[in-house]
Amino acid sequence: MGLERIRESVIAGTWYPGNPEKLRKAVLEYLAKASVASLSGRLVGLVAPHAGYVYSGPVAAYAYKLLEGKPVKKVLIMAPSHREYFNGASVDDVAGYRTPLGVVPVDRALAQKLMAHEDLFSHVPQAHAQEHSLEIQLPFLQVVLGTFHMIPVLVGDVTLDGCRRLAHVVAEIVGDDEVLLVASTDLSHYYPYQDAKNLDARVIEKVDGYDPEGLFEALRRRECEACGGGPLVTTLLAARELGATKARVLHYANSGDVTGDLRGVVGYMAAAILDNPGGTLKKAPSMETLGVAEGAFSEEEKNVLRTVAWQAIRWKLGLESEPVYEGEAPKLWQKRGAFVTLHKDSALRGCIGYVEPHKPLWQTVKEAAVQSAFGDPRFPPLRAEEVEALQLEISVLSPLERIRDPLQFTVGRHGLVIRKGYHSGLLLPQVAVEHSWSKEEFLDWTCKKAGLSPECWRQGDVEVYRFSAEVF
Repeated sequence: MGLERIRESVIAGTWYPGNPEKLRKAVLEYLAKASVASLSGRLVGLVAPHAGYVYSGPVAAYAYKLLEGKPVKKVLIMAPSHREYFNGASVDDVAGYRTPLGVVPVDRALAQKLMAHEDLFSHVPQAHAQEHSLEIQLPFLQVVLGTFHMIPVLVGDVTLDGCRRLAHVVAEIVGDDEVLLVASTDLSHYYPYQDAKNLDARVIEKVDGYDPEGLFEALRRRECEACGGGPLVTTLLAARELGATKARVLHYANSGDVTGDLRGVVGYMAAAILDNPGGTLKKAPSMETLGVAEGAFSEEEKNVLRTVAWQAIRWKLGLESEPVYEGEAPKLWQKRGAFVTLHKDSALRGCIGYVEPHKPLWQTVKEAAVQSAFGDPRFPPLRAEEVEALQLEISVLSPLERIRDPLQFTVGRHGLVIRKGYHSGLLLPQVAVEHSWSKEEFLDWTCKKAGLSPECWRQGDVEVYRFSAEVF
């Protein structure tokens, strides 16, 4: 590595043993006590805690034990930044990381490819200088893998849309390289023992259900905690783009299980992220495949979604059987946000949808159609005799993109979401066109939709997001 800089350990002798023999022995003892989970499918990623080994080492071993005997040569670690605030992610621009077990070289080529996306990945040297959450993973990896290369990434302040964008770039860059993903996170901090277990159960539920979007929302609403929530959500999303379809929590414990002090504990979780049994890693889809570009859906795909929506409405009225899509069109199985709008005699009759992509698109359209017809609180439930007079419109949404300048959008192309605390409002792109609104008027009305005062978007504590939609 010549004269290139090596990042020296900042936690050897404190967070884990500084003596090489003692460190290796400690890791091997943790691994020996951990059981091997029976899992089907190829391992795409791991989740491991980042506390001192005496507290979290026994939990981390459940994750890293899965790597024994595995031919993994590259590992991308996403960890939180505890000491430095920044947006997006930071890639450490060094030649390697030193632990008492030797130097772990950085894959400079992959690191540079990430940093080429300057709007998302940067290099914040002060964030890496004293950070423990990434380094703490290395001795376990050194013991179970021997020689390997790593890509060190710290995740700063991110929205769900930011996690999606980071994940997409990661998946696109490592998709052909078979890189193992590792998320570094602890869970709740300093709650009484049972309160901590209750909070952490929410994280476990979302991870086991492979619901990164739901996890992000639960964290945002403070229903649970994760000191590494951004890295965890981003890793789950990136793994999904690489073909992963499920996650399995392998073990959970907290510091009270080690110390016996139950007054204020820290939670730890180990988990595995897996692809389809027997499958191989998939290349990440392009942004066009995700439906960001206009014209993303063929007429056949649009007709399938229209049929699903109409049949769902008639099914709820007892006129048809429940719609089930069994085709193989990839876009209809992607998890996407969508709205269904109903008009009767050119007047609005219902409009409900889902911003966050929790289910495959055809299921989202099915549920949105039912809710538009029978669950929009502005209108009475639809009657069977009204069906023939309805017009139906489907809007498939792109991922939300937070904008720092509220005027950074195009009327007619973008819809808006405005959030403040528990208030949230959305207006679709076509609404501004129908009313001939200016940008400022569109923002004002979106504020009103959120139950906020007009012009609230001018305040610094309001979040403004834009999105595009394919409408048919």
